[in-house]
Amino acid sequence: MNLTERLHLYIQLTRLHRPIGILLLLWPTLWAVWIATNGHPSWLVLTIFTLGTVLMRSAGCAVNDYADRHIDKHVKRTQDRPLTSGKISEREALWVAIVLAMISFALILPLNPLTWLMSFPALFLAISYPFTKRFLAIPQAYLGIAFGFGIPMAFAAVQGTVPPVAWVLLLANIFWAIAYDTEYAMVDRDDDIHLGIHSSALFFGKYDVVAVMACYTVTLLLLAVAGLMAGLGIVYFVGLVVAEGIALYHYRLIKDRSREKCFAAFVHNNWFGAAVFAGVVGDFLLR
Repeated sequence: MNLTERLHLYIQLTRLHRPIGILLLLWPTLWAVWIATNGHPSWLVLTIFTLGTVLMRSAGCAVNDYADRHIDKHVKRTQDRPLTSGKISEREALWVAIVLAMISFALILPLNPLTWLMSFPALFLAISYPFTKRFLAIPQAYLGIAFGFGIPMAFAAVQGTVPPVAWVLLLANIFWAIAYDTEYAMVDRDDDIHLGIHSSALFFGKYDVVAVMACYTVTLLLLAVAGLMAGLGIVYFVGLVVAEGIALYHYRLIKDRSREKCFAAFVHNNWFGAAVFAGVVGDFLLR
């Protein structure tokens, strides 16, 4: 196997060919960076957190495939993944994750010691999430913490402390993650039942659609509270109204529980995160 073929396998392993996961991590991190810097982030901080998001999501995907290597072979959608199909060894997948995590840690060295310290729970969350599907009823809540830990880290990097607004934003991200990952779990519901894997779609059962919409509602309420705490104005709240419209569109997609439409709703969450970000940036620009 030549270098190009090997590189292609690594891209598949780390899901770089499917950037939706990166975006779902990146939007909340960017919300935090802009709010923490009062709308004036330095290029250094912006670059570090953007690249760090890409690297840690990629490392998490490698660990996820390692954790699910015996499960993925029984699911048609995942049985051709590089690790499951044997094109990449288990040790190789772990080394990919380790190298990416080390590069990510090196990126934050120019930042303050508090940010260094917070990188350790962030790493633990990223590598432990794939295993939570075995015992947590709603692993999506854990995912929300893992996907949102860039929020308190951004405040720590910029302000040297983690104010209450950071934790409100993180809590909002947890409910958002439950919403969008339940949509994703609705796609794999039958496979998860067969394999004995926990998911929010199974936990909520026939109330899954109601639960998703309730989580969107709580997300938006918490984002509104965070906006008030940060002193954001009308433009930010217009962004939240747009995000609400996107959530209502998702209801139209998932109400019939069609696999294809549930997956479309999951991917479309990119625009939910982008709408909130546009509101944050626009509010600071118009001050």
